[in-house]
Amino acid sequence: MSDRHITAQALTVEAFAPFGTVIDKAAVDPRPMNAGKARRFHDLAEVQVRGEDSRVVIGLVEAQAYPMPLSLSLVERHPLGAQAFVPLNTAPFLVVVCLDEGGKPGRPQAFVTAPGQGISYAIGTWHGVLTPFGAPQDFWVVDRGGPGVNLEEYVFDAPWAIHLPT
Repeated sequence: MSDRHITAQALTVEAFAPFGTVIDKAAVDPRPMNAGKARRFHDLAEVQVRGEDSRVVIGLVEAQAYPMPLSLSLVERHPLGAQAFVPLNTAPFLVVVCLDEGGKPGRPQAFVTAPGQGISYAIGTWHGVLTPFGAPQDFWVVDRGGPGVNLEEYVFDAPWAIHLPT
């Protein structure tokens, strides 16, 4: 396999820590609410925003499935706000991230979520686009709203091939 091939690994709190937070209800003890008829899994992730008149917004994304292996040619980052994605079903999805190396993305790293896991990218984290595989998938997105340019994109000089684990 060439050096531009990457095999995704299982998403874990420790491996993803340099890039943000894994959103997983297994990480906290639920507390009862609504007279014991509901359980709340509180404070699973923080979505920080920067800039005057900025605010946290919630949206819905309907994402088409990508063929695997993924040909990754573009990553993006958001310098003014974190961005969280929570799937509406338990299907796994692919998460691609890169450490920042002098203002540019470094070598990509890839993760496959466990059923029901979501992620929150930290402010300024280079990441691939939302990447379900196998079937389309819907996600809640918690993001930044407000004035200012909150998107930077980077196109690699050659694509990376991201493979699912076998």
